[in-house]
Amino acid sequence: MARTAEPGTATKQDHEEVANLRAEIERHNALYYAQDAPEISDAEYDVLFRRLQEIETAHPELQTPDSPTRRVGTAPAERFKSVRHTVPMLSLSNAMAEDEVREFEGRIRRTLELKDDAHVTYVAEPKLDGLAIELVYEHGRLVVGSTRGDGTTGEDVTVNLKTIKTVPHQLKATSPKAPPIPARLEVRGEIILQRAGFQKLNADRAERGEPVFANPRNAAAGSP
Repeated sequence: MARTAEPGTATKQDHEEVANLRAEIERHNALYYAQDAPEISDAEYDVLFRRLQEIETAHPELQTPDSPTRRVGTAPAERFKSVRHTVPMLSLSNAMAEDEVREFEGRIRRTLELKDDAHVTYVAEPKLDGLAIELVYEHGRLVVGSTRGDGTTGEDVTVNLKTIKTVPHQLKATSPKAPPIPARLEVRGEIILQRAGFQKLNADRAERGEPVFANPRNAAAGSP
């Protein structure tokens, strides 16, 4: 249960809890993003993250620029060249309870300046859990592909991404009436591995005596 307090009244316990939460979250970030070996579920991670947000909101004096709540993911691995994103790559927010969903709709209505009785249509689709990637095309040619990294700087995995059949190396107009391809185009999405490919990959690794991946997401993230 959250404690209510005035800004500037953070206790020694608050300082210690924030320090412990940050260290724990950073450890899980490294396991998830850099080592592809998560130890806890997304729901358990969300509990830690939300608790840290809760304390930092109650005590702004405890907020720091390097807090996990200010960043996304983890720093890029040193074995790849760094790529700085022109626009930060942020992660999606989630809603775990009915009141959070209602608050989301409230923000939508306020942003669009809709009346309370205005009809809002939503489109939902399954979330594909993989590795966030940005593809940069210049004059239709793929020049760099990078991971999200810490949201500002990612890892250059262009060579790896070019091995994926569904990633075009050169963009072409689909019809004579199609709009011209921009001089620079940044495309963002997820690298995923379907279950059939995941099962075959693990079978091959097991046959060679190599450790198998825990799930398709880890396998996809470990590939680039």
